[in-house]
Amino acid sequence: MSRIDNVQIYGLEESVAASGYPRSIEIIDKEANENDYKRANKLANTPIGYGHDQFLTSIIVQFDLTFPLKAWTELQRYHFIDFCSSMSTMHKVTKMDIDDVCNKYVDNRIKDILKIYIDNYNSNPTNENFYKVIYNIPSGLELTARLSTNYRQLKTIYAQRKNHRLPDWHIFCDWIEKLPHSEWITGDVNNAG
Repeated sequence: MSRIDNVQIYGLEESVAASGYPRSIEIIDKEANENDYKRANKLANTPIGYGHDQFLTSIIVQFDLTFPLKAWTELQRYHFIDFCSSMSTMHKVTKMDIDDVCNKYVDNRIKDILKIYIDNYNSNPTNENFYKVIYNIPSGLELTARLSTNYRQLKTIYAQRKNHRLPDWHIFCDWIEKLPHSEWITGDVNNAG
């Protein structure tokens, strides 16, 4: 099942303080205060694409995401998700326990066919046998990657995916709702994380 682990958030306080730079005549190092948070709340709730929420770009979020291949292909359309490292089907699929790495929607018959191809490859590691493995991996196979993004990009993802048909996106959006100051991402001040 999709999951998010090992979450780290960087630069929240500093970005809130910096949100006042456009109207400042003197920049001094300071901690974010109540007025900075009021301004940040206002700026964060501007519509996507207006640019007034730019300070959200400096709130960096890093996390481990486990997603099925189907959801990975959709996530990769966002060019502002940086992959630090990820599990590799090219290097390790022939060593994986297929029953453990496939979600509940993968038909057992499909897993059995893949296991046969893996056994064939492991006993006779030819390119042809490997291609049969790699090109028959079900889209419900789940892999984990370490990702880095920011609040502003999560705002776009949330707006586009909160009502998505795949349950994996609901898990991801539910996680977003639990981040500190998630209202800056979701626009929902009543459900602030």
